[in-house]
Amino acid sequence: MGTTTVDEPGSETGTEARRDEQTVDVTKADAAGAGTDEETAADAQDRDEDGTEPDEDETDENPAGDAAAGEADAGVGQGAAAVVSAGLGVVSLTGSWVGTVAAARETLVGQLETSSTATVAKQVKEVYGDAWATTALIGGLFALAALIVGVFVLVRPAFGAPGRPQAAWIKSAAWAGVSLGVVGLVLAVAKYSDIILGLPSTG
Repeated sequence: MGTTTVDEPGSETGTEARRDEQTVDVTKADAAGAGTDEETAADAQDRDEDGTEPDEDETDENPAGDAAAGEADAGVGQGAAAVVSAGLGVVSLTGSWVGTVAAARETLVGQLETSSTATVAKQVKEVYGDAWATTALIGGLFALAALIVGVFVLVRPAFGAPGRPQAAWIKSAAWAGVSLGVVGLVLAVAKYSDIILGLPSTG
C-alpha cells in the first residue's frame, strides 16, 4: 500500500518563522549601514568646521581683506597727494632754490651780454627785469602744479567705488593746495606781465 505523507501544520509555521527572522536580519543590517553612513557624513562635517581637513574647493584668498587693503592704499595715496599739493602752493608763494638759481643765472647772463655803453633802461631790464620775470615764471609753474594735484585729489573719489567717503583732512589739505595754487598763479602772472612790482622808471 502506498503511504501519503502530509506535512504537518507545525512544519509550515517553522518555515515562515525562519523567513521572518531572515527578513528582520536584513532590515537590521540596512539600518546599521545607513547609520554608519550618517555618522561618517557627520564626522566629515565636524572636521570641516574644525579646520583639520579643509575642503579641496576652499582657497587661501580673502577678498574682504584685499578690498580693505586696497581702500587703505587709496587713502594713503590721496593723502600724500593732498599734502604735496599744499606744499607746492607754499613754495609758489615763498620761492624755491630753483627760482633763486634761475634768477641769479639770468642776472649773470644780463651782465655779460649788456655793454657798458647801453642805456640805463636796457641795463636795468637785462640785469634785473629778466631775473624777476624768471622768478615769477618758476613760481607760476609751482602754483600750477599745486593746482593740478589738488584738483586731482578732490575729483579722485568720483572715479572710485561709489559710496566711499573721502577723509576730511584729505579734502582740507587738497583745498589748501588748490587755494594756494590759485593765489600763486595769479601773482606770478601779474608779476611776469609787470602789472605789479614793475621795473622802476629810469627816465
